[in-house]
Amino acid sequence: MPENELLTLVEAAALLRLRPATLRDWVLRRKIPYCKVGRLVRLRRADIEAVINRGLVPARAEVSLNERGS
Repeated sequence: MPENELLTLVEAAALLRLRPATLRDWVLRRKIPYCKVGRLVRLRRADIEAVINRGLVPARAEVSLNERGS
C-alpha cells in the first residue's frame, strides 16, 4: 500500500481503532495533518502510521533472575 494513499476518516479510524469522531476532533484541533479534497477530509496513510510510531513504547531489556537479586 502506498504511503501517500489517502484514507477517509472512517478508514483511518479503523486502522487506529478509534472512533471517527476522535479523528474529526484531531483534524479540527490540527493535531494530525490532513488534506482537503473539495469539501472532503482525507488523511495520508503515512501520517496515520506516524501516529502509531510516535506512540510506540520500547520494550525493556529482560532482566535475568541473578540480576534481580533472587
